[in-house]
Amino acid sequence: MDPRFADMLRPFLKYAGGAEITLESSLRDLGLDSMQAIELLFAIEDTYQVSLPDELLTDTTFATAGSLWAAISGARQC
Repeated sequence: MDPRFADMLRPFLKYAGGAEITLESSLRDLGLDSMQAIELLFAIEDTYQVSLPDELLTDTTFATAGSLWAAISGARQC
């Protein structure tokens, strides 16, 4: 996971506080809601210069930091 990824996630996770964000971190448990997920998607696209395909815009993709990072990594390789 890119070190700046956790820093990018933090503003969207209202319950993260100073806790470490790991690949296993549940984004929903840390406070990501559907509106913030949309804003996060825009931030991801701007930061990593990728466009996530519609089929990846699911609750499963946004479940954990690791699942979201895997989607970003896959999109960057295309």
